[in-house]
Amino acid sequence: MRWNFKSMRKGAAAAAVIVVAAAAATGCGVKTVSQETETAPPAETTQEETEPVRPSEPETGTISPLPSQEEEEEEKKGKRIILMTDIHYLSPSLTDGGEAFTRMVEHGDGKLVNYVEEITDAALDEVVNQEPDVLILSGDLTLEGEKESHRGLAKKLRRVEDAGIPVAVIPGNHDINNPSAAGYEGDGIYPAENITAEDFEKIYWEFGYEESYSRDSFSLSYTYDLDDQYRLMMLDTCQYDPVNRVGGMIDTETYDWIEQQLEEAFEDGKTLLPVAHHNLLDQSQIYVGDCTIEHSSRLIDLLEDYDTDLFMSGHLHVQHWMQHDDIGIYEVVTSSLSTPPCQYGVLDLEKDGSFRYWTQSVDMESWARKNGLQDENLLNFKTYSPPTLNRIFYNQAYDAMKDSREEEKGSLYVKLTEEQKDAMSQVYADLNAACYGGRAVDVVDEAVKSEGFAMWEECCYPPLLFQYLEYIVSDAVRDYNTLESY
Repeated sequence: MRWNFKSMRKGAAAAAVIVVAAAAATGCGVKTVSQETETAPPAETTQEETEPVRPSEPETGTISPLPSQEEEEEEKKGKRIILMTDIHYLSPSLTDGGEAFTRMVEHGDGKLVNYVEEITDAALDEVVNQEPDVLILSGDLTLEGEKESHRGLAKKLRRVEDAGIPVAVIPGNHDINNPSAAGYEGDGIYPAENITAEDFEKIYWEFGYEESYSRDSFSLSYTYDLDDQYRLMMLDTCQYDPVNRVGGMIDTETYDWIEQQLEEAFEDGKTLLPVAHHNLLDQSQIYVGDCTIEHSSRLIDLLEDYDTDLFMSGHLHVQHWMQHDDIGIYEVVTSSLSTPPCQYGVLDLEKDGSFRYWTQSVDMESWARKNGLQDENLLNFKTYSPPTLNRIFYNQAYDAMKDSREEEKGSLYVKLTEEQKDAMSQVYADLNAACYGGRAVDVVDEAVKSEGFAMWEECCYPPLLFQYLEYIVSDAVRDYNTLESY
């Protein structure tokens, strides 16, 4: 645990407080969407009001029983959090599974949208069975922000809360004011209704916003108390006014709110865990502008000034973690739930301030058998999904090289044969698939010895994909699926 002079000046009463995590950011733009700071439901939302049940006062002279061993062990326990991100759920009503939909999946970025309904149901079943203290969804809840997809996912999340497990959500860059919201029919794509920020709050009101400790007036950010020690800071890092953008930022007014929340948490003796959709650190050296929160250096300084140790995010679709300057804050990026290996993160926060994070793949095969499904791809998901992802990434590289024989590279012309394109696309697929799962270290040695990789090094084309491959190779130094801090 790191301590600094600012925190030590807070006074003796606060000196023993351990702040595990918190977050903030600032950007050069300003969002115009405004939310009220009080936690009253939106106008169209109705709620039942009930009087709190007060515990009966003990009779005078009675002696409270000593806590049992089970109660003592429960008191020592920390919190278990399940993190899911980038589900990209698409309502079944928006696709007939036809040619246009299949083409989108096969030439996409690896999401198995053709099975996202089943993956989502199986994952939420596992949440209910594991009984964590909270389920966090850190954005990109829907494929492209379709209103029907949001409504469908919210309906599924109610089952988790009905089981006594709180759910806390924030939006991703795909979820609000997205002009790409669409449905698929036959060989065609048609526009679908999207949602506003106000719609998002109404649809997901019961999943974090209703029970929030504090709401930001200028974004969909809020804080949420897990218990008397832990408080979530759910940060809305998305730009969606007037339409959505890929990159992330937090406006100045929200930044002021974040700093206030950090100060209050310190004074309250709360451990803050910040969660955002976009990345705090430069987790991807190639796509920094689209992935890292704008002006994140200011945010990092603030978090570390308040002794923040951990930040959780998504967006990248790649399982990864890193530490700022080797001694600063850790950030864990959980990979996309709908992209093989279709996994989610599990985070244990301990009372002493330590934490342990690991990933767990959804057991699609057991779920399919339990529900009596006959789809062979689901019944054999462990053998179906890896080659499917590999094929999709192969298509990515091959599509980028289609016009290579007439493509100018400086003063030279790149000319690739079909055999060369095949070999290069295959090694790209192998490395990228392993990278998405956080395990490129398992395949990198063999991949760099292949003829396909030698061709990439020789022609350096397409340049962006080659830079990406170089980054994967340089970064493949560990398995990114586990992280522990003591």
